[in-house]
Parts: sequence; structure tokens; C-alpha cells
Amino acid sequence: MGHREYELENLLLEGHCFESGTGNPPRGLQFTLAAENQPIVFDTIVMANLGYFQLKGSPGSWILNLREGRSSELFQISSYDGVEVKPDSTGVRILMSSFRSNVVRVKVQKKPGMEMADLLADSDQMDEDSAGLWNRITDSISKYRVCIFFHSSLSTGKKEDKDDEVINIFSLASGHLYERFLKIMMLSVVKHASVPVKFWFLKNYLSPSLKDFLPHMAAEYGFKYELVEYKWPRWLHQQTEKQRLIWGYKILFLDVLFPLDVKKIIFVDADQVVRTDLKELMDLDLEGNPYGYTPFCDSRTEMEGYRFWKQGYWRSHLQNRRYHISALYVVDLKKFRRIAAGDRLRGQYQGLSQDPNSLSNLDQDLPNNMIHQVGIKSLPQEWLWCETWCSDETKAGAKTIDLLFVYNASLILALQCNNPKTKEAKLSAAMRIIPEWKSYDDEMKALQERLVKGHGNTRKSGSARTADEGVGTAAHGVDVHSEL
Repeated sequence: MGHREYELENLLLEGHCFESGTGNPPRGLQFTLAAENQPIVFDTIVMANLGYFQLKGSPGSWILNLREGRSSELFQISSYDGVEVKPDSTGVRILMSSFRSNVVRVKVQKKPGMEMADLLADSDQMDEDSAGLWNRITDSISKYRVCIFFHSSLSTGKKEDKDDEVINIFSLASGHLYERFLKIMMLSVVKHASVPVKFWFLKNYLSPSLKDFLPHMAAEYGFKYELVEYKWPRWLHQQTEKQRLIWGYKILFLDVLFPLDVKKIIFVDADQVVRTDLKELMDLDLEGNPYGYTPFCDSRTEMEGYRFWKQGYWRSHLQNRRYHISALYVVDLKKFRRIAAGDRLRGQYQGLSQDPNSLSNLDQDLPNNMIHQVGIKSLPQEWLWCETWCSDETKAGAKTIDLLFVYNASLILALQCNNPKTKEAKLSAAMRIIPEWKSYDDEMKALQERLVKGHGNTRKSGSARTADEGVGTAAHGVDVHSEL
């Protein structure tokens, strides 16, 4: 008889929030959850879908409040589970004590004088407009005095954005083979980075062995990491296949999966190798779009008959726009949340996912299907190269190289970077296509062997703090943000 031990990490708090009077969900409203007189531990936003929000906490007493900033400036909590809340309240007390998820109902109302204010208005644009108005009023005042005024007024109450100098990388993997690929991808990112790197991994599907390995790798190479998760909402059409569940997490919860102070993030597939500094992609101007994807290559001409996006539905729907691959993309989370892109994607998914013939490649088809409602910035082609679709001549300038995926949906092959003409093993393809892949793999094996032999003391002892943060157990500050 086998023996297993389970550890309770957190209890789930689910809620529905509506505006008093109108009954409408205040989509984009931000909530925080913290212990009394303690720093904020978790934060999230209210979805348009049923005014839904989700947080987590350990058993005990917690304070639910509106997040400081635009949410607390415009709104106040008016009632909680039918009990009126005083306007000057510092939040509502919630007792987390049941293994079943707590479901709360919160009503909010606009503060006096804020009735016409838009919660999702572009705060950056508002600052620019205010500055422009002041310039017109004070055009006779010296530049020196005007500059002093702007510096003090625009920075008041706003903490310095330290996120700008960190490369945030989101990725996921399931199974030991793809976890092997994942470690190599991480190594290639760190070796080319000019600024600190922080990785964000979907906790749900990581193996215990990788979770044990990550602190040592973080200490060895001086990066940070955080494990994130989000319970699939009961009202959202559930996927039953594991691979499709992973694809869903890859695109459907970008607005709620990460702490709200993360402004920009790059998704990199586990089976990619990076050959450049991803700070360049973090800094890339998305020209007003919430995210940027690389289009599929057209340069390998012998594959023309396999380019499904140039025929049928996709040719008609895209209307001369490019079809983009989901192996690498950058997300401006601030813009993404502000335009409620997550709500739009989930709404379209809810309708299309009922049809088994739709969204064969869920994580890829959905953003391409929504390109007219949620714009995509087409990244320069060199940002993603794969052998199937891109010519050999363009490989030398590639900034990332993607390997392969193949999957069968309704007996129709839906291809990313897999060649339908061959059935080459993934590992042999990696070593053939990417010359540096084997040296990266050997480096990871050497680290693993040192740990197994009990010689796990890393070269960069000064980076040990990153490992401690990476396996923290509570607040954002100690690097676990697992909303489950």
C-alpha cells in the first residue's frame, strides 16, 4: 500500500462584484487581499464575466480592499454579502476557514464627484493631457519652474517603476522531455540578458523534480522565478484534454495570472532557444497594441501547399493580415488590462469552444481570430525562426529558434514548427537544428549531477537569495503568486 502526504497551501476565495444601482460588473476594478496591518499579499481584477474575481489565502482572517490607485480613487465598497459597509471603511474582513471555496458578493459604488469617470481610462494619457493643459496656462512661466511643478505633480503617489529593468519571461511545460527543453530555454535567455531576468511558470503542471531543481538553477545563474496558477472558473467552458488546458492557460488568463505590478511579459515556448537579449523585445514599441506576435514565415517556398492560413476560413477572416504563431509573444499587460482584452478573449472563447471543430490550436487560433477586436503587432520575422516554414538563408539572423509541435485535431494536422514531411525525433532535431543546444544540455546535466552527488554549492553564492525568493510561500515579495 502506497503512502502519500498532502500539504494544504491555500484556500480559494471567489467573488462576484457589481456596481450599486446599475448592477453592472465594474470590469477592471482591482482588489487586494492582505492580513490586518500587513503588506498586501495578493491582488487581482474583476472580470466582465459575471463580475468574477478570484484570490487565495491561508486559513485565517483577511482584509479585502480596493487596490490603491484608480480603483480606490473612483470607487468604494458599499456592501459585502448583503451587509452595508461604511464609506470610510478600510476594507471588509473575510474569514477563510472552509475547504470549499468561499464565494462572496461585493457591491461597489462611485465616490461623489466620480460618477462620470472611466475606470479603464488611460492614466498615462490623462497625465499627458493634464500636462498639456498646464503648459497652455503657464506658458509665461519659466521652463525651470514648470519642470519642477511637473516632476512633483506627476510623481506624487506613484512608486518608481522598477519593473522596467527586469525581463519577465512566462513559460510552461508538461512532462520530463519538455522540462528538459525548458531548462535549456532558460539558460539561453539568461546567458544573453543584459538586465535581471525573472521567470514565471505555470505551477499546475511542473513535476516535483523540476520544482526541486529550480532553486539551485536560480542560485547558479542569478535569476528569479515565481510559480503562478489560477483555478479555471466554473462558468468558463472547461477543456478536458491536458494539452488544450495548457493552451487555455497560455492565453485566457493573462490579465489575472500575474501580480498587477507586472507591466510587461514575454511568453517563450519551452522548446525554443534564444540567441539575443530579450530586453530588446521588452522595449519594443507595440504601436498601441496589447501584444506582439511573430507571423509565420513565408520564405521556405516548398511548404506553400501546407500554409493553412492562406486558404479557406483564415484567408477570408484575416483579410490580407498575417497569421501569427504563438510560440513567442510579448504582452503589454497594462494596455491588455486597460482595454479588457482578457474579457474579450474569454467571451470569444466561450462561444467558439462549444464547437469541437473550432479553435484547433486554441492558444494560437484565438488571438488570430480576434485580431480585428484585439490588435496584434507583427514582430519582425527574425524574432522567430523554425525550419519548417523559414528558409535556411534566414537562419543566421534568427533571434530565437523554435523546434516543433505536432498534434492531431479532428484528424487534421495543425502545424506550428513541425515538418509534415518528416517524423524526426525531437531530441535529434534539436541537436541538428541548433548547434549550441548540446552544450546547453550538457551544462544542465553537469549541474544536475553535482546536485545528485551532494556537491550542490553553486559558483555564484551571492545569488543564493534568488533561490530563497523563488521558493517562498506567501506574498509577491517572496515570489509565490499561486491563485488556487
